[in-house]
Amino acid sequence: MEALSELLDTISDFVWGPVMLVLLLGTGLYLTVGLRLLPQRKLGYGLRTALKGRSAGATDEGEITAFQALTTALSATIGTGNIAGVATAIYMGGPGAVFWMWLTALVGMATKYAEAVLAVRYREVDADGRFVGGPMYYIKNGLGAGWGWLGAVFALFAAIAAFGIGNTVQSNSVARALERTLDVSYLTTGIVLAVLTFLVIIGGVKRIARVAETMVPLMAVLYVAGALVILAANAPQVPGALGMIFQDAFSGTAAAGGFTGAGILAAIRFGVARGIFSNEAGLGSAPIAHAAAKTSDPVRQGSVAMLGTFIDTIVVCTMTALVIITTGAWTSGETGAELSTLAFNTGLPGGEWIVSIGLVVFAFTTILAWSYYGERAAEYLLGTKVVMPFRGLWVLALVGGAVGDLGVIWTVADIMNALMAIPNLIALVALSGTVFAVSRAYFRKTE
Repeated sequence: MEALSELLDTISDFVWGPVMLVLLLGTGLYLTVGLRLLPQRKLGYGLRTALKGRSAGATDEGEITAFQALTTALSATIGTGNIAGVATAIYMGGPGAVFWMWLTALVGMATKYAEAVLAVRYREVDADGRFVGGPMYYIKNGLGAGWGWLGAVFALFAAIAAFGIGNTVQSNSVARALERTLDVSYLTTGIVLAVLTFLVIIGGVKRIARVAETMVPLMAVLYVAGALVILAANAPQVPGALGMIFQDAFSGTAAAGGFTGAGILAAIRFGVARGIFSNEAGLGSAPIAHAAAKTSDPVRQGSVAMLGTFIDTIVVCTMTALVIITTGAWTSGETGAELSTLAFNTGLPGGEWIVSIGLVVFAFTTILAWSYYGERAAEYLLGTKVVMPFRGLWVLALVGGAVGDLGVIWTVADIMNALMAIPNLIALVALSGTVFAVSRAYFRKTE
């Protein structure tokens, strides 16, 4: 087992190495240039469209509103990456890593935009009347039937990854958090999570979307509000924290307190890696949710989808980072969720509850969103008959994840996440001409 673990760690380090990070960033930069900074220029338009998209038009086809598609996608991304991932990036790469997270998000907006445009344009209606889409469908329908095998490769990687990053890893994190704070047994947490999840996912994407539409904005607002209270109390330190982020991004960070120091390359590496882990731009997961949106135009949904990357990284991750830096907790020697907990508790009495509750709620909504992603991937491979068995297996896996040791499972999921990106990036680049053309045509009509 030890030899297998070491082999998987080696593979994970390779697939998430510099080549993958360059491919993800490079694709985002290529799409940003090709779109002539459209996602950045149309941020206000995307926000207005999302708010209008809380209800669908009479002629719009789909299963959930544009706003519900956004919150469903956000429920999968706002989570451990925003809390533990940001802390890890700062611990390993120093405050400068935050700058590279921002840069990753800015180009990732174009990636997420393109994914949603293609997801809606090439979606299908399955045998049960559901709207289905995502990378596997825009690979098959956009690149041609001869590329169907590549869509199947993506679906296989996505289905396996879902049971790791979206299921067992999440239930494991919740079980340990509740055992530590409330002395709840791992098994009890697993069973309760399984029951609650079953009650939601049995209703399909419409019920998942209704839960996400309520829980994700509420918890995100509470989390950001808590961070803003701490930042208001530490207002004199905020300008210095921002200055440190920009300066250390290009100079590295000297050792301080329990922080051992980090060079420029470490800031870039961990900033980019944690940024992608947080917002999932380029991995191909979010377009599966956006394909179900009630919309009459792919570009309109793309404009909504790109908000996910902005909210996740530019807003929520920045709040976490500034709390960690302004409170001085980043020099404590702690890392991960423990560092974020220390920072919030230092800045606000009882602040650790914001982090703990946030982790539990965000993990639960991540479980719901990834159940849908995995279900759609499994359906692409095996047809609609797999839907109910998949849901049953999903809730059982939550119990196993809560009580198990997930060392190997976590690594396998990490590898599958990286491998998901490869077919998706190929399709994004190959179909970029379509994205550029439909975007220009749409905004010529609306401007």
